Amino acid sequence: MSSSKFRTASLWPDTLGGALRIALVAALVWALAATLLFFLAPGLETFPRLLMFSECVGLTMLVCTLLLRRTRHFAQLQTGTRWLLTGAIAIPTGYFVGHQIAFLLLGEPARMVGHEQVSVVPIIFTVLVGGLALHYYATREQLANEAATRSEAQRLAVEAQLRLLRAQLEPHMLFNTLANVRSLLREDVGRAESMIDQLIVYLRSALAASQTEAVTLSREFAQLRAYLDIMSLRMGPRLSYRLELPGTLEATLVPPMLLQPLVENAIKHGLEPKVGAGSIEVVARATAAGIEIRVSDSGLGLPADEDPGPSARPANASYGLQHVRDRLRTVYGPAARLSLERREPTGVCAVVCIPH
Repeated sequence: MSSSKFRTASLWPDTLGGALRIALVAALVWALAATLLFFLAPGLETFPRLLMFSECVGLTMLVCTLLLRRTRHFAQLQTGTRWLLTGAIAIPTGYFVGHQIAFLLLGEPARMVGHEQVSVVPIIFTVLVGGLALHYYATREQLANEAATRSEAQRLAVEAQLRLLRAQLEPHMLFNTLANVRSLLREDVGRAESMIDQLIVYLRSALAASQTEAVTLSREFAQLRAYLDIMSLRMGPRLSYRLELPGTLEATLVPPMLLQPLVENAIKHGLEPKVGAGSIEVVARATAAGIEIRVSDSGLGLPADEDPGPSARPANASYGLQHVRDRLRTVYGPAARLSLERREPTGVCAVVCIPH
């Protein structure tokens, strides 16, 4: 899904409704142009005739521009060359063909424009208004493409950070798990085999996630389950967990490994330093604004003087928390957010809000 394609389509939509909206704007612009010409050049034509010619010329120019943009070879030209050719073709075509359409609509015989007398005022005015309109859309397209390029660069940077995060997390987790498996082989072969099985599930899921830009929530929760099963075997009765994903949300697409840093952060900073048993809950639910996913733990919680708000960056928070915020902002925009809440009597809840 390319953001540049999305932005270009918003300027020149392929749907009939989008084309009609552009035609309406063009009709208003050329009506204003006819009004200005009527007052700037009195006696040139009556206002109704001038309005008819202006609208026919402007809309013919618009149709010509849209047809040119849908031409495959024309679309492959550089932006500046493409817009110069558009003006060189659309403006004279709109002027001459538009006049013939106006003659037809007025019930007059078609004739060459200016065969009796040539007035340069309408020609200059048509070139001026048409050139300004094309310049406006060319500028909009350039700005949209630049914004799309920046957005794509930001997305690639965040994905590069994700790969770096995986490179940091997965070997660490893999080595610790293998060390646990080695010790369990002497004490409890059954638990060792179960840990190996869950490690295989986790690594397969992580590998699949690394090869795509989006996964379903069901796959994201399956990876979390495999990871938490491994951690439960490592921590024993000190860790219990609950995952809750409604069936209506299972097919929802999210960035891969979006929730993994939150769960790892809960274990590393909340449950592992805590004496005694603890728990983690990952609950997804649909809301009026979109989807809310809550990752709650009963660990040590936030320090009393720390701000748990949406923009807070706790001192003990891992790189993963800020990484999740960056990915949410890049993929969903400012409407998405990650916030932290205190739990009573202890613990933290990380709340991920994903808009529709």
